[in-house]
Amino acid sequence: MEWKTRSHDHAPGLHEVLLGHGFVPDPPESIMIGGAQALSVPVPLPDGVMVRQVVDEPDVRAMCAMQDEVFGDPVSDGMADALLHRLSLGDGMQLWVAEADGGIVSAGRLEPVEGTAFAGIWGGATRPEWRGRGIYRALTARRAQSALGLGKTLIHSDSTEFSRPILERSGLVKVSTTTPYRWRREGS
Repeated sequence: MEWKTRSHDHAPGLHEVLLGHGFVPDPPESIMIGGAQALSVPVPLPDGVMVRQVVDEPDVRAMCAMQDEVFGDPVSDGMADALLHRLSLGDGMQLWVAEADGGIVSAGRLEPVEGTAFAGIWGGATRPEWRGRGIYRALTARRAQSALGLGKTLIHSDSTEFSRPILERSGLVKVSTTTPYRWRREGS
Protein backbone atom coordinates (compact mmCIF):
# COMPACT_ATOMS: atom_id res chain seq x y z
CA MET A 1 0.00 0.00 0.00
CA GLU A 2 1.25 3.49 -0.80
CA TRP A 3 0.29 6.76 0.87
CA LYS A 4 1.58 9.99 -0.65
CA THR A 5 2.05 13.22 1.24
CA ARG A 6 2.50 16.52 -0.57
CA SER A 7 4.67 19.38 0.58
CA HIS A 8 1.91 21.91 -0.14
CA ASP A 9 -0.58 20.14 2.18
CA HIS A 10 -0.88 21.21 5.80
CA ALA A 11 -0.96 17.97 7.78
CA PRO A 12 0.93 18.41 11.05
CA GLY A 13 2.03 15.12 12.58
CA LEU A 14 1.14 12.96 9.55
CA HIS A 15 4.76 11.83 9.03
CA GLU A 16 4.97 10.55 12.60
CA VAL A 17 1.57 8.83 12.40
CA LEU A 18 2.54 7.04 9.18
CA LEU A 19 5.85 5.90 10.69
CA GLY A 20 4.02 4.74 13.81
CA HIS A 21 1.79 2.52 11.67
CA GLY A 22 4.68 0.86 9.86
CA PHE A 23 4.88 2.99 6.74
CA VAL A 24 8.37 3.56 5.34
CA PRO A 25 9.13 6.76 3.37
CA ASP A 26 10.70 6.62 -0.07
CA PRO A 27 12.77 9.54 -1.38
CA PRO A 28 10.70 12.64 -2.24
CA GLU A 29 9.49 13.00 -5.82
CA SER A 30 8.91 16.16 -7.86
CA ILE A 31 5.36 16.93 -8.98
CA MET A 32 5.76 18.06 -12.59
CA ILE A 33 3.20 19.75 -14.87
CA GLY A 34 3.46 20.96 -18.46
CA GLY A 35 2.16 20.89 -21.99
CA ALA A 36 1.83 17.58 -23.80
CA GLN A 37 2.84 19.23 -27.08
CA ALA A 38 6.32 20.03 -25.76
CA LEU A 39 6.84 16.39 -24.80
CA SER A 40 5.48 14.94 -28.03
CA VAL A 41 8.43 15.76 -30.32
CA PRO A 42 9.97 12.87 -32.27
CA VAL A 43 12.92 11.29 -30.45
CA PRO A 44 15.30 8.94 -32.27
CA LEU A 45 15.72 5.52 -30.72
CA PRO A 46 18.96 3.56 -30.59
CA ASP A 47 19.30 0.83 -33.20
CA GLY A 48 17.30 -2.25 -32.27
CA VAL A 49 14.97 -0.47 -29.82
CA MET A 50 11.26 -0.09 -30.50
CA VAL A 51 8.40 1.48 -28.53
CA ARG A 52 4.93 -0.01 -28.53
CA GLN A 53 1.71 -0.10 -26.55
CA VAL A 54 0.95 -3.36 -24.73
CA VAL A 55 -2.40 -4.89 -23.75
CA ASP A 56 -1.83 -8.65 -23.61
CA GLU A 57 -1.38 -10.36 -20.24
CA PRO A 58 2.12 -11.79 -20.87
CA ASP A 59 3.39 -8.35 -21.96
CA VAL A 60 1.77 -6.62 -18.97
CA ARG A 61 3.29 -9.13 -16.57
CA ALA A 62 6.74 -8.79 -18.17
CA MET A 63 6.45 -5.00 -18.01
CA CYS A 64 5.52 -5.03 -14.32
CA ALA A 65 8.30 -7.48 -13.45
CA MET A 66 10.84 -5.18 -15.15
CA GLN A 67 9.50 -2.17 -13.25
CA ASP A 68 9.65 -4.06 -9.93
CA GLU A 69 13.28 -4.95 -10.64
CA VAL A 70 14.23 -1.38 -11.61
CA PHE A 71 12.53 0.09 -8.55
CA GLY A 72 14.20 -2.49 -6.28
CA ASP A 73 10.96 -4.21 -5.29
CA PRO A 74 10.38 -7.95 -5.11
CA VAL A 75 8.75 -9.12 -8.34
CA SER A 76 5.10 -9.81 -7.58
CA ASP A 77 1.81 -10.21 -9.42
CA GLY A 78 0.06 -7.40 -7.54
CA MET A 79 0.66 -4.51 -9.95
CA ALA A 80 0.18 -6.68 -13.04
CA ASP A 81 -3.15 -7.93 -11.67
CA ALA A 82 -4.25 -4.36 -10.93
CA LEU A 83 -3.23 -3.08 -14.37
CA LEU A 84 -4.90 -6.00 -16.16
CA HIS A 85 -8.09 -5.23 -14.24
CA ARG A 86 -7.82 -1.54 -15.21
CA LEU A 87 -7.31 -2.48 -18.87
CA SER A 88 -10.49 -4.61 -18.70
CA LEU A 89 -12.44 -1.55 -17.54
CA GLY A 90 -11.54 0.43 -20.65
CA ASP A 91 -10.93 3.62 -18.65
CA GLY A 92 -8.35 4.93 -21.13
CA MET A 93 -5.21 3.84 -19.30
CA GLN A 94 -2.43 2.81 -21.68
CA LEU A 95 0.71 0.77 -21.07
CA TRP A 96 3.85 1.44 -23.12
CA VAL A 97 7.17 -0.38 -23.37
CA ALA A 98 10.50 -0.01 -25.11
CA GLU A 99 12.01 -3.31 -26.17
CA ALA A 100 15.47 -4.41 -27.26
CA ASP A 101 17.12 -7.79 -27.67
CA GLY A 102 13.79 -9.53 -27.04
CA GLY A 103 13.19 -7.93 -23.65
CA ILE A 104 11.59 -4.86 -22.09
CA VAL A 105 14.16 -2.18 -21.27
CA SER A 106 11.83 0.70 -20.36
CA ALA A 107 8.14 1.07 -19.57
CA GLY A 108 5.49 3.46 -18.33
CA ARG A 109 1.79 4.11 -18.39
CA LEU A 110 -0.50 6.92 -19.49
CA GLU A 111 -3.59 7.71 -17.42
CA PRO A 112 -6.06 10.25 -18.82
CA VAL A 113 -7.87 12.20 -16.09
CA GLU A 114 -11.56 12.24 -16.96
CA GLY A 115 -13.19 15.66 -17.28
CA THR A 116 -9.85 17.52 -17.44
CA ALA A 117 -7.17 18.43 -19.98
CA PHE A 118 -4.68 16.31 -18.01
CA ALA A 119 -3.11 12.92 -18.50
CA GLY A 120 -0.66 11.45 -16.03
CA ILE A 121 2.53 9.64 -16.98
CA TRP A 122 3.36 7.07 -14.34
CA GLY A 123 5.62 4.15 -13.59
CA GLY A 124 8.40 5.28 -15.90
CA ALA A 125 11.32 2.90 -15.44
CA THR A 126 14.40 2.15 -17.52
CA ARG A 127 16.91 -0.60 -16.85
CA PRO A 128 20.16 1.02 -15.60
CA GLU A 129 22.26 -0.40 -18.44
CA TRP A 130 19.92 1.25 -20.99
CA ARG A 131 19.81 4.73 -19.42
CA GLY A 132 21.33 7.76 -21.09
CA ARG A 133 20.34 6.68 -24.61
CA GLY A 134 17.10 8.64 -25.04
CA ILE A 135 14.84 5.64 -24.50
CA TYR A 136 12.87 7.09 -21.57
CA ARG A 137 12.53 10.36 -23.50
CA ALA A 138 11.21 8.52 -26.57
CA LEU A 139 8.79 6.51 -24.42
CA THR A 140 7.58 9.76 -22.85
CA ALA A 141 7.15 11.35 -26.29
CA ARG A 142 4.98 8.44 -27.44
CA ARG A 143 2.82 8.70 -24.32
CA ALA A 144 2.45 12.47 -24.85
CA GLN A 145 1.51 11.92 -28.51
CA SER A 146 -1.13 9.45 -27.39
CA ALA A 147 -2.40 11.90 -24.76
CA LEU A 148 -2.83 14.55 -27.45
CA GLY A 149 -4.74 12.02 -29.55
CA LEU A 150 -7.11 11.63 -26.60
CA GLY A 151 -7.60 15.41 -26.39
CA LYS A 152 -5.36 15.79 -23.32
CA THR A 153 -3.13 18.86 -23.63
CA LEU A 154 -1.47 18.81 -20.20
CA ILE A 155 0.76 16.22 -18.54
CA HIS A 156 1.43 15.63 -14.87
CA SER A 157 3.91 13.28 -13.27
CA ASP A 158 5.41 12.47 -9.89
CA SER A 159 9.05 12.22 -10.92
CA THR A 160 12.13 10.69 -9.37
CA GLU A 161 15.49 12.37 -9.70
CA PHE A 162 16.09 10.18 -12.77
CA SER A 163 13.11 11.49 -14.75
CA ARG A 164 12.75 15.04 -13.37
CA PRO A 165 15.67 16.56 -15.34
CA ILE A 166 14.48 14.89 -18.55
CA LEU A 167 10.97 16.28 -18.12
CA GLU A 168 12.32 19.74 -17.18
CA ARG A 169 14.35 19.87 -20.41
CA SER A 170 11.09 19.16 -22.23
CA GLY A 171 9.26 22.06 -20.61
CA LEU A 172 7.57 20.54 -17.58
CA VAL A 173 7.78 22.57 -14.37
CA LYS A 174 8.21 21.34 -10.81
CA VAL A 175 5.26 22.70 -8.82
CA SER A 176 5.62 20.80 -5.55
CA THR A 177 6.99 17.60 -4.05
CA THR A 178 5.43 14.40 -2.81
CA THR A 179 6.78 11.71 -0.52
CA PRO A 180 5.53 8.17 -1.06
CA TYR A 181 5.18 6.07 2.10
CA ARG A 182 4.93 2.31 1.64
CA TRP A 183 3.37 -0.25 3.92
CA ARG A 184 3.67 -3.98 3.42
CA ARG A 185 1.84 -6.73 5.22
CA GLU A 186 4.15 -8.98 7.26
CA GLY A 187 5.60 -11.71 5.07
CA SER A 188 4.72 -10.03 1.77
